[in-house]
Amino acid sequence: MNYRIVADSSCDLNDELRSRLNIGLVPLNIDVDGQTFRDDDSIDVPKLIKAMKKGINPVRTSSPSPGGFLKEYEKSENIFVVTLSSALSSTYNNAVLAKNMALEKGNKFIHVFDSLSASIGETLVSIKIHDLVQQKFNKEEIVSRTEEYIKGMKTFFILESLDNLIKAGRISKVMGHIATALSIKPIMGEDGKGNIKLVEKVRGRKRAFRRLVNIIGEQGEKMEQKILGIAHCNALDKAEYLKKEIEKRYKFKEIIIVETAGLSTAYANDGGVILAF
Repeated sequence: MNYRIVADSSCDLNDELRSRLNIGLVPLNIDVDGQTFRDDDSIDVPKLIKAMKKGINPVRTSSPSPGGFLKEYEKSENIFVVTLSSALSSTYNNAVLAKNMALEKGNKFIHVFDSLSASIGETLVSIKIHDLVQQKFNKEEIVSRTEEYIKGMKTFFILESLDNLIKAGRISKVMGHIATALSIKPIMGEDGKGNIKLVEKVRGRKRAFRRLVNIIGEQGEKMEQKILGIAHCNALDKAEYLKKEIEKRYKFKEIIIVETAGLSTAYANDGGVILAF
């Protein structure tokens, strides 16, 4: 099948995945106190982190225009699109609008998946699509199996810094400073509909990671058939530690580690770790 996978720039990749999947990434923009970072190959993530630490106002992101998706849709007759959760961004809606515009111009196949996730969650969905294509499933089966995969996927993340949540008003400054002083590490996740929710508040980084490993066992099933992905923001040591602890307890088919690009860095902040399976 002549096909292409397209995703927004929240889909975090490493070199091996970038080469294997050949995904067309459509960049979002990130604004930090009037300084705009385009989330493409040229983005300087350390510079973005530095700007966020100095910034006073909430970090703002803007979705790709339909035109950005249209350019990628022109590159194949069969297009599978993976986007950020529609509950978090208008990216999904713009990808669908671009699909409708493309179909007006000619006959081709385009399906847009709402990942109900972000970062490594999008990556896993893209891997699933690629694997189904390689197994020679037809387009309709690829769509149905991928949608089922998305429904069963779990996403969690642990934040090292609460700064962005405080600036965005998601938690009060007083509560944020108390949590920081007490070394509270919130374990965040998705609610099954693509929204972010607080899963648990744990005191201390090591306890938070141990608890996350336990949660995987409580919520996961058929792990030997699944890939677990870990995305980290300037925190390779944490990602490798988490991978090692997970391998001690569970038999996943594969565990992959990627580094966050710009958009995921804006969500996770310096030291944040995102996990999906």
